[in-house]
Amino acid sequence: MSKLKFAILGCGRISYKHIEAMINNEADCVPVALCDLKEERAEDRKKQYLESFPNTIINVYTDYKKMLEEEDIDVVVIATESGYHGKHAIDVLNSGAHVMIEKPMALNLDEIDEINKLADEKNLKVCVSHQNRFNRPIQKLKRALEEGRFGKLINGTARILWTRDQHYYELAPWRGTKALDGGTLMNQCIHNIDLLQWMMNSKVVSVKSELGTFLRDIEMEDFGAILLRFENGAVGLIEGSACVYPKNLEETLSIFGETGTAVIGGLAVNEIKTWDFADKKYYDNPETKDDIDNVYGNGHTPLYHDFIEAINNDGKPLIDGYEGKKAVEIILRAYEESGF
Repeated sequence: MSKLKFAILGCGRISYKHIEAMINNEADCVPVALCDLKEERAEDRKKQYLESFPNTIINVYTDYKKMLEEEDIDVVVIATESGYHGKHAIDVLNSGAHVMIEKPMALNLDEIDEINKLADEKNLKVCVSHQNRFNRPIQKLKRALEEGRFGKLINGTARILWTRDQHYYELAPWRGTKALDGGTLMNQCIHNIDLLQWMMNSKVVSVKSELGTFLRDIEMEDFGAILLRFENGAVGLIEGSACVYPKNLEETLSIFGETGTAVIGGLAVNEIKTWDFADKKYYDNPETKDDIDNVYGNGHTPLYHDFIEAINNDGKPLIDGYEGKKAVEIILRAYEESGF
C-alpha cells in the first residue's frame, strides 16, 4: 500500500509535534507540502523533515487554496488559529482530502456539524487531535472503566492549574480573543475536558459554570469552573486556570466510583498518582508512566497511526468529528451560561 501524502496548514507552535509524528510513522506517510502565511516558518519546519525524508520534494506555500489546487494530497493537518479551523476543514473536505484538526475542532457548532456532514457525504475521514487519549495511563483508566471496576460512578474531576502570563497573550494577538481562540477552557483545558467526558461515557444533561477574567488583559476567561451532570447520574467537575503563580502546577484527571479511585497527573496526564480498586487485576501496576518533556506529550505519534489505519482500512478513528464535537459543546454551553 502506498504511503499517504500529508500536508500541514499552519506551521506555528504545535506543528513540530505533527512533523515528529509523521517522522515516527514514516513507513505509512510522507509530507508533500507545508503552508503558512509566514513563508519563513514553513521553510523552518521543512528543515525538520530533511533527514527522515531525504528524497522527498516538500513544497512550501503561503496560500492554502493554491496548495489544495496544485498538490496531490491525501490528508491535510490543520494547525492554524482555532477560529479558522472550521473554515479550513470545510475547504479541505471540499477539495477531496481527509483532515486532521488540532483542538478545538472549531469554535462554533454550525461549522462542526458542516464538517461532519461533508465527511459523511464524501466518505472522508476526520480526526481531532486529542492526543492525550493515547497516553498509557489514560488507556489503562479507560480499560478499568469499560470493565466496570469503579462500580457506580460518583464523579470525575478535570483540573488544569497552569499559568499564562500577559506576555504569552501578547506574542500572538489572536490569543484570548472570542473570534479566534476562546479562553482557558477552550485553549488549555479542552484536552482534559475531552478525557473527562470520554471516561464518563454518558450524555451531558446539565451545565453550570462560573468564569472570570481575573489577571490577564484578554477578551475571554483566564479562569473557569464548570459543574456537569451526566445522564448516568455522575457529576463532573472542571477547573481551568491560567492564573497559577508562579508556574504550571498540575494537570489531573480523577475518577471516583463505588469500588474504585484513580488519579492521573503529571505534566500532561501521563502518570498514575492513585490507583485503588476493590478487585485486583494483573495490569494494576500503579507506576505506569509516560516519560515526556513537554505539555503536548507523546500522543501525536499513536494518534497518526490510528488515523492512518482508519483511512487505509475504511475504519473509524478513535477521535472522529463526532467525538471532537463533545468537548467543544460542553465549553460553549459553559460560555453561554456565564455570559461569555
